[in-house]
Amino acid sequence: MNRFRPVRTMVAAGTVLAAAGTAHSAWNSTALRTPPPDPPPVTEYVSLLMPVRNEAGRVGPALRSLLAQEHLPRAEVIVLDDQSTDDTGDVVRRLCGPYRHARVVRGTAPKPGSPGKAHACHQLASLARGSVLVFVDADVVLASHAVASSVALLRSTGLDLVSPFPRQAAEGPANRLVQPLLQWSWLTALPLRRAEASPRPALSAANGQFLVVDATALYGCGGFAAVTDEVLEDMALIRALKRAGGQGGIVDGSRIARCRMYDGWRDLREGYGKSLWTAFGSGGGAAAVCALLVWAYVVPPLAALRGSRWGAAGYVAAVTGRTLTARRTGGRCWPDALAHPVSVGLLVALTARSWLGHRRSTLTWKGRPLRGWH
Repeated sequence: MNRFRPVRTMVAAGTVLAAAGTAHSAWNSTALRTPPPDPPPVTEYVSLLMPVRNEAGRVGPALRSLLAQEHLPRAEVIVLDDQSTDDTGDVVRRLCGPYRHARVVRGTAPKPGSPGKAHACHQLASLARGSVLVFVDADVVLASHAVASSVALLRSTGLDLVSPFPRQAAEGPANRLVQPLLQWSWLTALPLRRAEASPRPALSAANGQFLVVDATALYGCGGFAAVTDEVLEDMALIRALKRAGGQGGIVDGSRIARCRMYDGWRDLREGYGKSLWTAFGSGGGAAAVCALLVWAYVVPPLAALRGSRWGAAGYVAAVTGRTLTARRTGGRCWPDALAHPVSVGLLVALTARSWLGHRRSTLTWKGRPLRGWH
């Protein structure tokens, strides 16, 4: 029987890790900042900025919600058409046409091998006149008070950047398995309040889907011009801002913003493929994180199938943590949380696929090859 002791120890340790993650997510759920539901009018000039590329079929709801923002007596809307090859330019010009405070500009091409978003955001920032800059993706639909609420939170906390994390609209099996891991990951692993001020790269998080930043702080850290070579430009930007002495991080945007990132498995696979290889800093870092995830969230459930009580406890801890984060961020709880081990396994497989594509220089995004990233 002694030959099984290392296995039992490994399962027990994985269960302890899962339980610790769940406890931390519960604490984070109480610490997570939330924009006020009834904000006062914003007295500052605010620039609402949206980069778009080949989004003709989905930009309409997002742009309409941006144009309809309330409590912003002094605001501008600038949409940058990032070299779209479809009808995106015509669509956004038609939608912006009736609004005197809105305009559409044609962006310049990024350097070869770049995904282009940071370059597009840099162009938008250089055109903006506001003391607060708000970057919104073309798949994010905002509540009418979303920007005013986020600016109120930015100013009341004294932070330089807040990133309201939208409620993720996940439809279809692949999206329901993978998308909830976005908010689960930072609620489980990141000490949110400490991370706001810490300059450590590992304690940084932001989501470029919806980003609200003080203009002076943005320009002071070099802005998006300093991160144009980055695939995860949002993470690179928050790290640059912190190095320059700024503070900021993720806040709860589930009540004021909704995002549907991908329509199906193929979109999801390509979207994660372009960026997962760089999410953990290095190949060794990615391997270590994936091993830890498997240890805590896959090994115990597999052991539970063979009658392990420790394994059953680990599975319960994992499902509980997934449920807590879903409830806190407006996600779907049941029965999705029960498939958490499958979700983690799929994330590990996507990470491996992303690294393989990176090594072979076969990654693309929105028609642009991502090369020169070694």
